[in-house]
Formats: sequence, structure tokens, C-alpha cells
Amino acid sequence: MQQAKTYRIIDAHTHIFPHKIAAKAANSIGEFYNVPMSSEGSVERLLESGAQIGTERYLVCSTATRPEQVQSINDFVAAECDAHPEFFGLGTLHPHFGENLSEIERILSLGLHGIKFHPDFQTFDIDDPAMMPVYEALEGRLPILFHMGDDRYDYSAPARLVKVAKAFPRLQLQAAHFGGYRRWQEADVYEDCPNIFFDTSSALFMLSPQEAAELIRKFGHQRFLFGTDFPMWDHREELERFMTIPLTEAEREDIFANNFERIYLNR
Repeated sequence: MQQAKTYRIIDAHTHIFPHKIAAKAANSIGEFYNVPMSSEGSVERLLESGAQIGTERYLVCSTATRPEQVQSINDFVAAECDAHPEFFGLGTLHPHFGENLSEIERILSLGLHGIKFHPDFQTFDIDDPAMMPVYEALEGRLPILFHMGDDRYDYSAPARLVKVAKAFPRLQLQAAHFGGYRRWQEADVYEDCPNIFFDTSSALFMLSPQEAAELIRKFGHQRFLFGTDFPMWDHREELERFMTIPLTEAEREDIFANNFERIYLNR
């Protein structure tokens, strides 16, 4: 573990919530997945957890589960990013929010850097035709982080994301959880989609180190970002899991920080 702390680390998948609802929000997520949460989802706990491994930057987001939450969540994330320069914030939209296109412009004006969708929480198919104008408005302007996969639902099936990736080839798409929580056997569909990249969050507790290495090598380590899915997992715990994957030092350095900077900061 001491050796791992010498890496520059950017966490490419975390969640934050206002302090007064942070514990409740984290518990709700844990109940949805039947996984005990490592912490409440407050900014303070995120910074404490990340400090354990020397995290230098955090992609932070939160999902609107109801349309009326969209603007307040975007204001909250933007304010926290203003208060914490180490935060790299994504906004939220909702399929049933009637002002998504104008909200995209407001998200840009707030200085946020992308959009987070959770199709399972928001109950919509990624490739729903009604979402195509939103993707068109984002193409070439803001990337999207999608929660991907769950064998209990089909909203975020990998094949659905591939349809969007091919329809909008200049749209950058971060496919969370190695491209599909509990649906990693479907990963082959991503092979012809260079605009899809992946994060390592909420996968390593189920994937063996060898399975994780195979997926990384299949798509190229340059397309992977280190992420914890905080408050689902503790940073030290996720780092320990990641370090069991048989990778080279150069591959680890890219996944920990270099790929994030290239994909998000040098667009």
C-alpha cells in the first residue's frame, strides 16, 4: 500500500450530496444494490476517504431521480466545485425534465464539465428515441457518464449504449463499472466504439484480478479511468483491489491519472 501512494490518483467516479441528506442518500443507494455503504455521501467524508490514498482530484456528481431536482442538484454541485478546486463536477438532467436543452446551456454557464445519467434510477432506456435530441445537443460539447449494467434491469444494457455511441460518434461516453455492472459478459459489443471509455468503479469487488486485466487489455488501458463510486466504497479498499490487477507500472499510471487528463482536460 505504501508504494501505491506514490501514484498520482484522480478518482473519476464519486457522488456528493448536501450534508443534511448525505446519510439518507447513501443508505438509499445501498438498499437499492443490497450493498453496505462505506460512508455517508457528504463532501467532508469524500475528502477524508480520498486523502487516505492521496487523491488529488475527484469527478463529482449526483443524479436527479425526479425532474424537479435537476436545477437544485446542478446548483449544489457547481457551488461545491467553486469551494473545492480539486472537484471536477458533472451536472444532471432527467428524461422527464421539460427544459433539458436549456439546462444544458445553464450547466455550461455554471462551469460543469459533463452530464451524469443513471438509467436504472431514472427508469429510462439509454437509447430511448426521446433522448436523442439531448445527445445531439451534447455531442462535441459535454461528455456523459452513464451508470451501466445491472442484470435486474435492461435500461442500461451495454447494447443500448453502443447504439448511442454509433449514432453520435463525437459524443464522449464514460461507461461506468467496467462497462456494465454484473453484465461484463456482454462487453464485446463495445469493440467498435472508440468514443466509449470506462471506469473501474463498483466492479472490482466482483471481478477477479485476472478478469479485470482481460477487460482492460481487450479495450486498451488508455480507455480506463480509476473510480471508486464513493460513498459505495472506501478509497483505500478500492485501491487495494485495483493493485491486485496484473498491470504494468505505466498502465497503472495512465489509469490512475493520465487518461483522465487526456480525456477530460485536453478535449
